[in-house]
Amino acid sequence: MKYFFKKIYLLFFLISFFIGQTTVFGKSNKIEYSRYTVTNYLSGIMFANQDLSNRAFSHLNKIRYLKNSHENFSIQFLRTLILLDKFDQAFIFSKNAAQGDRNFFESSLLMGLNDIVNENYQNAEKHFSKMNEDLDYYLLFEDFLRYVLLSWSQALQNNMQQSFFYYDKIPNIYNNLKKIQYSLLQCYFDKPEAELTFKNLVNNNDQPFSRYNFFLANYLLHKGKDEKAKKIINNSIKKYSSNILLKQSENFILNKKVKEIKNIFNCKKGKDNIAEIFYVIANLHATQKDYQLSNFYLKLSLFLNKKFKPNKALLAENFFFQKKYNISKNIYISLKEIGPIYFWYAAKNEAAINIDTKGKKYSISILENEFNSLSNPDFNHYYEMANFYKDSDLYEESIKYYSLALKNIEKKHYLVPKILDRRGTSYERIGEWENAEKDLTESLRILPDQPYVLNYLAYSWIEKRINIEKSLEMLKRAAKLRKNDGYIIDSLGWAFYIKKNYKEAEKFLQKAVELMPLDPVINDHYADTLWMLNKNIQARYFWKYVLNLDETEKKLKESLKKKLIFGISKKL
Repeated sequence: MKYFFKKIYLLFFLISFFIGQTTVFGKSNKIEYSRYTVTNYLSGIMFANQDLSNRAFSHLNKIRYLKNSHENFSIQFLRTLILLDKFDQAFIFSKNAAQGDRNFFESSLLMGLNDIVNENYQNAEKHFSKMNEDLDYYLLFEDFLRYVLLSWSQALQNNMQQSFFYYDKIPNIYNNLKKIQYSLLQCYFDKPEAELTFKNLVNNNDQPFSRYNFFLANYLLHKGKDEKAKKIINNSIKKYSSNILLKQSENFILNKKVKEIKNIFNCKKGKDNIAEIFYVIANLHATQKDYQLSNFYLKLSLFLNKKFKPNKALLAENFFFQKKYNISKNIYISLKEIGPIYFWYAAKNEAAINIDTKGKKYSISILENEFNSLSNPDFNHYYEMANFYKDSDLYEESIKYYSLALKNIEKKHYLVPKILDRRGTSYERIGEWENAEKDLTESLRILPDQPYVLNYLAYSWIEKRINIEKSLEMLKRAAKLRKNDGYIIDSLGWAFYIKKNYKEAEKFLQKAVELMPLDPVINDHYADTLWMLNKNIQARYFWKYVLNLDETEKKLKESLKKKLIFGISKKL
């Protein structure tokens, strides 16, 4: 019977996949869908979905004859060519599709870009206009992209009015993306308000547009306003110290290499602007974990502006999150050539890869060597080194580097509370509670409304049965700041439990369980509360449930076994 259903499923799959494909493009060619065709197609699609482009290509290339009858094949094959940097082949494939009246989104996009590269801007517009004809299977940003490309095809012909006409047609749902396009257009046409437009963009509180401080500075450098540009970079670094693009720019300025900043981007070049738009689209797809499409647009971005190598960082991150470690590592190695900031950025990420592939000890030894090679480490280097040690459960080493970070940072820097928090939790992990309490308290003195620091300190006090009332107020404040955080709600409920206010404890702990049903400690707290409310059957149910959870630690399991037999003494 099992074999029968397997055959039926396969038959249904093949019929649904191939029937009707011959009519997709308007012209049909009769093709025999042999086992060879099906095997190579399915293998190609499987490897493509895994972002194993070389292996995908080896299969898809064998069945190129499907290009005349199978749209899904053509889409995937074209994407694979781009992902492998086979742009010439991709353009030829797209051209053949267009000549055969078999346009689809990717083919129209590639044909238009080919015309942009060859400065055939009118033809580019024609191809970009066709990109809306097959948008039904796209759900995210491709509609925005079509109008943006139409806008640039006009801008490159110096048709400013028509360029802004297409800009105005961008749907308002892409409001934040429109702001980026508007800023780049203002810069391209050298409008008097270009500088102000960039400033409005980076000062937008709704979105993290810190990256565009670089583009503002770049614009000012091209205008000969070097001192103003340097000021923008320096002020931005104080606020966005982890932004590697800004940090590298700062390093270039300090080493009198302003030309390096100007060379990688120029808003007076249409291709550079389009490349930035592709990067934005790629980044958005990455946030949706659609890494294949993200890499597709990144490759297009890097093709149009080969000098903007920092964009490779997103490509490396995409492969890292997919656990394609060898590919990711090779990209990180290439990033080291950009400059010292990218050298350290790449070194950190290589270390993260090494932890998964070669173990913690090896990874740390390599990163220590990379760190020691730095000529002039700043507080960020110390801070990031500390974080690496902390995340590796090497708390004493992390404390050492957090202390060095605090020694080398301005007292009013926005990262000070965070460093104190992380050093404090490291102290707590090695049992130095006085130092931990001091750091956590100081972090909250500087920045009071930190929900997770409030939670950590208050819960620690509760577990030590000290400062109960103060802890309760702190947890109420944390819960107000993070209403749906299971850990914080659990801490608040547990504080009520310690105060023997079991009805209030039940209310919050029930919510915490709903928010985090698989957390052993939260469920245990809830069960304890149920027991104290004489709901013994329900309590035993949750204790048994926690006992069978894979995440439950050995020490807790021993406690649960005792509670299942004896319950909890109510003389607490």
